[in-house]
Amino acid sequence: MAEQQDYEYAMRHSLAHIMATAIQDLWPGVKLGVGPVIENGFYYDVDLGDEKISDEDFPRIESRMQEIIASAQPFERFEMPVAEAVEWAKQYGQPYKEELLNDLQREGTTIAKDLDADTLGVAVDGDSKVENVSFYRNGDFTDLCRGPHVEATNKVGAFKIMRVAGAYWRGKDTNPQMQRVYGVAFATPKELRQYLDMLEEAKKRDHRKLGQELDIFVFSDLVGQGLPLWTPRGTVLKNQLDAFVQELREAVGFQQVSIPHITKKDLYETSGHWAKFKDELFRITTREGHEFAMKPMNCPHHTQIYASQPRSYRDLPVRYRDSTMVYRDEQSGELGGLSRVRGITQDDAHVFCRTSQVEEESFKLWDVIETFYRGCGFTELKYRLSTHDPDNMAGYAGDADKWESTVAQLENILKSKVGDNYFVGVGEAAFYGPKIDFMARDAIGREHQVATIQLDFNQPEGFDLTCTNEQGDPERIVMLHCAVMGSHERFLSVYIEHTAGKFPVWCAPEQIRLLSVNQESDTIAHVAQLQEQGRALGLRVGVDNSNESVGKKIRAAELWKVPYTLVIGEKEVQGGELTPRIRKDLVVDETSARSYTAEEFLKTVANEAKTRVNKTSL
Repeated sequence: MAEQQDYEYAMRHSLAHIMATAIQDLWPGVKLGVGPVIENGFYYDVDLGDEKISDEDFPRIESRMQEIIASAQPFERFEMPVAEAVEWAKQYGQPYKEELLNDLQREGTTIAKDLDADTLGVAVDGDSKVENVSFYRNGDFTDLCRGPHVEATNKVGAFKIMRVAGAYWRGKDTNPQMQRVYGVAFATPKELRQYLDMLEEAKKRDHRKLGQELDIFVFSDLVGQGLPLWTPRGTVLKNQLDAFVQELREAVGFQQVSIPHITKKDLYETSGHWAKFKDELFRITTREGHEFAMKPMNCPHHTQIYASQPRSYRDLPVRYRDSTMVYRDEQSGELGGLSRVRGITQDDAHVFCRTSQVEEESFKLWDVIETFYRGCGFTELKYRLSTHDPDNMAGYAGDADKWESTVAQLENILKSKVGDNYFVGVGEAAFYGPKIDFMARDAIGREHQVATIQLDFNQPEGFDLTCTNEQGDPERIVMLHCAVMGSHERFLSVYIEHTAGKFPVWCAPEQIRLLSVNQESDTIAHVAQLQEQGRALGLRVGVDNSNESVGKKIRAAELWKVPYTLVIGEKEVQGGELTPRIRKDLVVDETSARSYTAEEFLKTVANEAKTRVNKTSL
């Protein structure tokens, strides 16, 4: 497995160089940025001045790449003193490479977030932090690169150029805008075809498209980008999912709390969020000059409820739950559908407990998460231990020893639950503590990070949260953060695409639709009576009494992906049994279709909704 991953990384990295070689051959004056490996592929940032690469250019870029591949050019690694490398970049008119080399020479890194923004690309005056830098050469193309690469250009797999987009150099909007050319690559043509087929299916399932077609959410230019508005149907869906989470939490002792949407900056200064996230906050200045912020997270508010009275060890654990909005000033270019928004609904929860209670409380949260995701039809979960980066502690609160012990505590929990069936994400921790991330695979094979359990020792320190122990002394407590859906919006972007809008009966905005065959008064009255019977059982029953043909009404119900459709005509009015049309994905055995009395049908559907089954028992 590790060997395959290493090969795929080197192969995709090599294809980024091969693509850059092809682009340089086709546009000799190109200025090159960087070309990293990304999930399932690679990209390269290029600057062609006023010329633009378009979709129409992809075939000739790919054709030139195939020629380079067929020529079996070896990838040759060599080193050069960094000062000579700077001169190389100047000689060949590569200002972006020159900037990277200056950063390497001055600071020993090219990662922009780790560098002083005012000195990016500034040449060193004095001793260099790096003596030599590595290059890779294939044919006439040479690039500054750490590697690794495959042995030669003919050792790569199957690839396809997918798209081109604008990208600011090093992600800063005051820098030049380059063109980022993306490609995907796999070891075999079969894997590439499967991936491309998955992308086609993903287009059909796009939550932005289905959200509009199924009347789930809308955006308004007058309200603002990244601020979704939930329709009645979407609100039902959202509320049903949240009710499931809260029901599971209540069963293990969580109590609901409610908090305001704004806070003084002092709260976030104490928690550490202000120093780290102040540029991402919506900030408010009152008429009296006081500075407030729209809350971007809920945990600091919850600490103040805990801290509002003395706590004994007998009171712990204290468990709070809350579904509420938070707000983050995301940049316009980062927003997309429900996947990334400015107004975020969180099903948030926090446990205040002793260190000795962390394992038991984590197991309870784990069971809540797994029950919820099974109920939503996600049959496969993976687990990631997200840790700090020991080589770069500047972005984390607390000392390294505390981090190591806290990571070890979560690792023990993972081993108790899944043995070695987890992986480690170095640098993926929250700034205040490590976490267990749950990864769900959707219906077309994509993996998404969903729920989290986070262990926080820093905020209890900052807010001086304690309990009185058995000896009557104050004892420092810890916090567990747990979001099941995390962001309702992001979860629904995943869930809509996972189900293709075919929601199970328990959370479907409309569970049953009644279609009248004619406009006769007794038919309309009978439809209304059935609707009331269903509503009395807590069912969401829609009616179509329009003057359209029955065929069109059935087709409309199918397009809305309604689980059950009943056609009501003279036979049904006279007391005949009902024969439901059942959405195909719900059917366990297609040969078992039969008729039911109205009472039998409605009670069965009500039971399916109550027990949250994903297949019908009809």
